[in-house]
Amino acid sequence: MFGPAQPSRRKLFISIFNISTKRQMHCGLDTSPPIHRWMKDSLARDAFRTSLHVIGVRVPANKTTSMLKSELLKSYIIDLPKIKNVVWDPSGNQNRRVILLKVTEEAALTPEARLFLQEQHVDLVQHKIDLDYDYWTADDIINSILPEDLCDGSPTGFSIIGHIAHMNLNQEYLPYKHLIGQIILDKNPVIKTVVNKLDNIDTKFRFFSMEVLAGERNFVVEHHESDCRFSFDFSKVYWNSRLHTEHDRLVQLFKPEDVVADVFAGVGPFAIPAGKKGCAVLANDLNPESVHWLTKNINTNHVSDLVRPSCQDGRDFIRNIVDRVLENPFPAYRGPRLSRMQERRQQKEASNVYPSKTKSPDAPIPPSRNKITQFVMNLPDSALEFLDAFRGILTPRGETGGRLDGVYATMPMVHCYCFTRELDPHRAEADIRQRAEANIGAELGNEVMFHKVRSVAPNKDMYCISFRLPREVALA
Repeated sequence: MFGPAQPSRRKLFISIFNISTKRQMHCGLDTSPPIHRWMKDSLARDAFRTSLHVIGVRVPANKTTSMLKSELLKSYIIDLPKIKNVVWDPSGNQNRRVILLKVTEEAALTPEARLFLQEQHVDLVQHKIDLDYDYWTADDIINSILPEDLCDGSPTGFSIIGHIAHMNLNQEYLPYKHLIGQIILDKNPVIKTVVNKLDNIDTKFRFFSMEVLAGERNFVVEHHESDCRFSFDFSKVYWNSRLHTEHDRLVQLFKPEDVVADVFAGVGPFAIPAGKKGCAVLANDLNPESVHWLTKNINTNHVSDLVRPSCQDGRDFIRNIVDRVLENPFPAYRGPRLSRMQERRQQKEASNVYPSKTKSPDAPIPPSRNKITQFVMNLPDSALEFLDAFRGILTPRGETGGRLDGVYATMPMVHCYCFTRELDPHRAEADIRQRAEANIGAELGNEVMFHKVRSVAPNKDMYCISFRLPREVALA
């Protein structure tokens, strides 16, 4: 069925073509929409009308509940979606109701059920149920429009980003793309725009071109994820709602006192949640449009004191960021953030303990955060190629020369996303490790972890390799 996934992960990918050419039957009632395979250029909603003729039991209003609960009758009561099983008496008598049954004639009832109705002294009446375009799901309507050879097994789907339904239609469905888009728009009230991803991709900033299939030409969305609010122009930045679980997984690995360098931060799906957790974050992206929305999202989510945006090439960012955080460190982590109400309560409690002060006696000030503990590299198509930038990041240079090695008693972790065409897990890990070591110029050692993120194609998987940066690389 079409529609947004539930917020429990709002795992924002929805299969939309679970289509069958079989007629929909509900205990003998044919509820399938009319077939209109001639539709191609425009959607004729009025063509989707049909009627069901069923038996109804006319009863006094005060007996409705007892009749609905009857063991002999309740298996016959109509249970179609969006159809009430009790309606007003068409004759206008306010003291009577009609209970609808899912049979078309009295002979379909068991002898016991017919005897029960006779004993209750109730009437059987004919009732017509009208079904129209609004009754059927998007799957139902599309199934009645597409050619039969396209109705089964289509892998096409859509994800929801704010008010946009984002599709990736296969070639054979393109002649029907505007019909499909309009049906999705009709059947999903939260959706205002339906777009289809084109093959063209911006080679520098890695976002896809798209065309509007139906609805408004409004690409600026507001999207909620990990208790954060993100705004961005979906036509100018990269966003993938299918990675929500992965964003959350990695942020959960971070400690609140960490300093995170997000090399390809986009609009902040890793950086903003990490900042809300308490991490200090240096968030970078090459796309100025991404950095514009990243900055807006930092302010919207009230993490401007912990998340610092920048717009640089990824290699330059990696090579310079160690110096930058040493010269301009973050304040120490002082515990979970408090709401304004919690802050006022804490101040009140402190004033009761120390009446002459509004705060408790001065506590030792922990050291500031001046070293990076985590690197995030979420550019799976080419992130491995940037690993060479880590060579020599701790070598003495500039005003900080000679101090970096002592600061980094423990080397930072690097979380690098990539693709592999090796489907066997052991071969995939070997392939990724070999490419990572070739680019970084050293063996990675024993502290290496692999996590399969998802399959992106029948012969292509996305992974995250996490490893401790080799000291000999940083000092090369």
